[in-house]
Amino acid sequence: MNDSRDPAAQHLLETGVLARFRVVETATEPSLNKEDVLVRADLIFEADDDSSDPTDVVEWVAFGFLFTVATLSFHDARPRGMSGVDFDPHDDFTIADFFECLSFGTAGLQLQTDYIRGRSMKTDVTVRPDGTITLATRGRGESALRWLDQLQGKQRIAVVPTD
Repeated sequence: MNDSRDPAAQHLLETGVLARFRVVETATEPSLNKEDVLVRADLIFEADDDSSDPTDVVEWVAFGFLFTVATLSFHDARPRGMSGVDFDPHDDFTIADFFECLSFGTAGLQLQTDYIRGRSMKTDVTVRPDGTITLATRGRGESALRWLDQLQGKQRIAVVPTD
């Protein structure tokens, strides 16, 4: 991400990284073509103290959380097939991209991405008024689980070769 980030985008990222959440359940399964992995994670926002419930948190954190997850997804996404023509490795996810993928319906506030400027994002996130969240990706491996770990401040452990 470059230093010329829009102040609104910066504010959304700051809000998004402040979001506290608990992972309720995760599931991975092969897609129909058996080459890709589908990931689904159910989450719930948590308040800073035990006296608040998720509905108190969701109203101020939802947009920032969605933008932050979308930014992580965009950053990790790579071209597939012919989309490489539009791919720029130094590109950023923008507010305009965010609003193009955002909708509100009976399920809640939804972010649905497919291809954006050559990147195969394939990430859907729904934030409901009760503070529950569903994050789903297709064809992204287990990237979504890594994003959640990053947002929770966890370090992924890797085996170091002893050669």
